[in-house]
Amino acid sequence: MAANTLFTLPSPALAAQEVERGLAERVTEGWHLAESALAGDSARQLGEQVSATLGTMDMTSLIALAAALGWASGLRLYAVVFIVGLIGYLEWVTLPGALSVLQSPVVLFFSGILLFAEFFADKIPGLDSVWDLLQSVIRVPAGAALAASVFGADHASMALVAALMGGTLAATSQVAKTTARAAINTSPEPLSNVGASLVEDGATVGAIWLALVHPLAFGILLVMVVLGMWLLTWVMFRFLRAAWQRLRRLFGASGHTATVAAAEPGD
Repeated sequence: MAANTLFTLPSPALAAQEVERGLAERVTEGWHLAESALAGDSARQLGEQVSATLGTMDMTSLIALAAALGWASGLRLYAVVFIVGLIGYLEWVTLPGALSVLQSPVVLFFSGILLFAEFFADKIPGLDSVWDLLQSVIRVPAGAALAASVFGADHASMALVAALMGGTLAATSQVAKTTARAAINTSPEPLSNVGASLVEDGATVGAIWLALVHPLAFGILLVMVVLGMWLLTWVMFRFLRAAWQRLRRLFGASGHTATVAAAEPGD
């Protein structure tokens, strides 16, 4: 009898629905797995393509980067070290040569602290000139070292050429910056000082970015900027020399007047 049976067989319609539901779940699960695998492969392939595009630099790109590091070091050495190390740490660019040491967390930490100090010290009239004087002994050799590090020990001849180029460019920007700031500090208002400092901040970041993305355009622009800096240095030097001569005449005339006034009562 039906009451004594241990189980009842499902109806054919119910069995078909269960089979259909199971197949649908299996198909859906398989589709999601395949989609995830494809998405992972696509993301990995995209990352490899981006890394290959940015990380593989030809000789033109390497020379442009070396020139940018040298030139910008004369303006903002610690900003150069921090920015280059940061883009390497974030894996935006595979740093060539010996530059990979800049992406060390220790280097990033200390260069970040020095960058923070320089950012504010460079915007205070008077203090900026003292800061430039103290940093002048390190900016030029550091610019040469950073430029040479682009090629590393595997390309000794190019590293030497890059060091000479980087040191020259760092000296050019350093001298132009120092003379311009000395001329600006003759003005009592502080806004021009802050404005000049912000321009240098933007120029440092822009030089590194342009050298990485458009090396040929950077090279052309750098030639024009260097020529402009030489002209600026010459003009500012003449201005400072004229100002110094006026001060000497002023104090010389004051001293002569005081001497005459002191001698008159004795006569």
